[in-house]
Amino acid sequence: MFRLKLSKFFIILITLNICLHYSCNTNKSTKKLTIGFAQTGINDQWRKSMIKDMEIEVAFYPNINLKVLDGKDNIENQIKNLEELILEKVDIIIVSPVKSKPITPYVEKALKAGIPVLVVDRKIDGQNYTAYLGGDNEQVGVNVANYISSIAGNDPKKIIEIKGLKGSSPAYDRSISFNKIINKTNNLNVVHSIEGNWEEYSIKDSLKSFLKKEKDINYIYAHNDRMALGAWDVLKELNLDNHVDIIGVDGLNEPNGGIQLVKDNILKATVFYPTGGHEAIKLAIEMLNGEKVNKNNTLETILIDSRNADIMKHQFDKIYEHQLDIIKQQEKIKQQEDTYTKQSTTLKIVLALFIISITLGIYSIYSGYNIRKKKRELEIINKKITKQKKEIKKIANEAEHSNEAKVNFFTALSHEFKTPITLILSSIESLTEKQSTYKNNLKNEISIIFNNSKRLLRLTNQLLDFRKVEESKFTLKASETNLLDFSKGIFNDFESEARKRNINFTLETNNKDLSIFIDRNLMDKVYFNLLSNAFKFTPNDGDISIKITDHKERNFINVCFKDSGIGIPSDDLNTIFNAFTIASNNTKASSGIGLHLSKEFIELHKGSIDVDSKLGTEFTLKLYKGDTHLKPEEITYQSAEIDQSIITLDNEDNDNYFSEASINKNSNTGYSILIIEDNLDLIKYLESKLNINYNVHLSNGIDGIEKALEIIPDLIICDVNLPDKDGYVICEILKNDLRTSHIPIIMLTVLDNEESYLKGLHSGIDSYLTKPFSFSVLSQSIKTLIYNQEKFRYNFLHNVKDINFKKNIATTEQDFILEINEIIKKNRTNSTLSEESIAADLNISKIQLNKKLNAILGISISDYLQIEKDKNALNK
Repeated sequence: MFRLKLSKFFIILITLNICLHYSCNTNKSTKKLTIGFAQTGINDQWRKSMIKDMEIEVAFYPNINLKVLDGKDNIENQIKNLEELILEKVDIIIVSPVKSKPITPYVEKALKAGIPVLVVDRKIDGQNYTAYLGGDNEQVGVNVANYISSIAGNDPKKIIEIKGLKGSSPAYDRSISFNKIINKTNNLNVVHSIEGNWEEYSIKDSLKSFLKKEKDINYIYAHNDRMALGAWDVLKELNLDNHVDIIGVDGLNEPNGGIQLVKDNILKATVFYPTGGHEAIKLAIEMLNGEKVNKNNTLETILIDSRNADIMKHQFDKIYEHQLDIIKQQEKIKQQEDTYTKQSTTLKIVLALFIISITLGIYSIYSGYNIRKKKRELEIINKKITKQKKEIKKIANEAEHSNEAKVNFFTALSHEFKTPITLILSSIESLTEKQSTYKNNLKNEISIIFNNSKRLLRLTNQLLDFRKVEESKFTLKASETNLLDFSKGIFNDFESEARKRNINFTLETNNKDLSIFIDRNLMDKVYFNLLSNAFKFTPNDGDISIKITDHKERNFINVCFKDSGIGIPSDDLNTIFNAFTIASNNTKASSGIGLHLSKEFIELHKGSIDVDSKLGTEFTLKLYKGDTHLKPEEITYQSAEIDQSIITLDNEDNDNYFSEASINKNSNTGYSILIIEDNLDLIKYLESKLNINYNVHLSNGIDGIEKALEIIPDLIICDVNLPDKDGYVICEILKNDLRTSHIPIIMLTVLDNEESYLKGLHSGIDSYLTKPFSFSVLSQSIKTLIYNQEKFRYNFLHNVKDINFKKNIATTEQDFILEINEIIKKNRTNSTLSEESIAADLNISKIQLNKKLNAILGISISDYLQIEKDKNALNK
């Protein structure tokens, strides 16, 4: 029974060890944490064993650093060590006090500095610490007293007690509990006590002096095995080693440890007093992770004599072997992971070499298989480890997804705010700068300000609604409402948008007189959110419908919102109503709380909302008839006013706004500008401001590249967030195309950070403006870029002999013109050289050649041929 219990105890220790090791590996953080250990001393075997156990445990945690300071059993040294650790602001302090009282103020000082303190082995004065871990010293004294009593028989026996360092809590507790039991036993008597300092030399003289006077001693109780071994040396010297039984404390599994001394018959028995090294690190990790830990943690002590010494040694050897095996396997896994990482990096670098890529890919898969195989081998050691690892990983993933969703929410919301702010500020700036044109532009400018102010208000109300829902502060105010009339009111607000985009928008019902109890204000927000999403993700010429179905034989009705848009991926359907969740195929700005609020509002009505996405998306509301499902305080018989902040104002008929009919509204034949932007208000604003001086062409982002290649404008203004390709991709494509590489590009974006700016420069943009921007700055940027283009053309045409391409034009254009020059040079004596032959040599058409050269230099290929002939004539 004793063996079974002991085996279970050590198996639990190993299991916890491996579990914490895996838990540490699941932590993705690269931040190094420091555990500072103020040790009493590190020279004795028990202390060395404690530190060794700690180092083995810390090896499982790559982000943990253990710093051990040696107090050399001197209280002043240990105080200095504690002050050093507090000054360094380590993450947690472990302390084994030399003496209890002097150390107490410094433990309290660490706590005030915000550093948790774990007291091990020896206690301080009072309970002002984070946690305590150590063996039960009182139980040690009890075990020794009971053991002596069990083997002493009925004859009177004399005992010498050799105590530990005076003032240390273990010495005090081991002595008090021992003497309490001995004093109750009639035939046992402690005849002498010796004060030691835990080392064998400290007791030899005192013991020898006493034994010379009193040789009739039966037992010696030493507070640790080192002093017990010193006592045996004295007994042997006096030839008393066969007459006195010695009982020690510590029971280390070392060459000179207590277990070996029992096996060698030097000690009668020893009490296994665990070092607690493994447990101290585990407890410290729990404290660092913010887990709740017990204030006082007691380690089990066991008495070892000749009956169980072999068993204990065997158990300890097995534990040590298991620990070494785990460390070795972990090192192998780390080596495999390092190999796998290097192979993955190599794979990316040599991706162009197809054969090598496949080879490395197979090898990477093989390495990954080996890693998984090694991990499975570790999992087999203890199934509990796998379960706990999955639970910890799940919690970590949930926290990571939650944090990422919140960051995405506030980022998206910030982006949502910036565009309307840009339009409002720009319109106000325009009204301020051009007071004389108020009558002509006032309606358009004020409409933009009005619409975008409403948009900002709607976003703000959405935030407030979310806060109310989270705090459960919404109170339903349901009134009897004709559902068709209510739906028509919102339907009419979206009809003009449907007409503009040629969307088949319908509303139908099987019961025109259907009335139900709803909170009109909340239901209006549900309708608006579902319809806004439908229009946002449904392409032109699509279908959107609202269908109200009265189930006359049942007590509920359905309202179905269906569209033919891009749909929702099946993997996202289960989470689409969660706060901050955005579908994986959504490339448009979105806050991620609209559907969450809609679901909450419907559930306030005791109804439900379901989603299906096969061809497009279909949301179905289930609402109950009558008012029996509502509480009396949720019903009102006064008409609730609808929050008008959700209603948008139509400026004008925007049908086919991006078509060719709207391009070039100004009849001037000056410079041309292509604006690639999907925000209609911003498009209208920029067009109205720029078409005074330029020929303005528009694209909503879907056909931006095609229009640029078709028009070859003098300048392009491009947004970053676009429905098809983002602005960076568009700019990179245009800058790498020979036909458009010369065109200056201005990037408009809400992304105001160094990374985005560098990404824009890498894609080839010439100017980078962040929203909200000043139209004056945009206007000047346009003028400067066009002026620079004209300046080059002028310099070229007026300085034919001195032109230096390498200093005046970009690499692509330079290579293009130098290639033309090389063709002309090679065919200097060829009378058949023509525009067509030059275009053929360049592998482009004559029209493309003329467009490109005219865009760069403002002249045709025939004019350029003439310039080259004149230059050759001048050189002669």
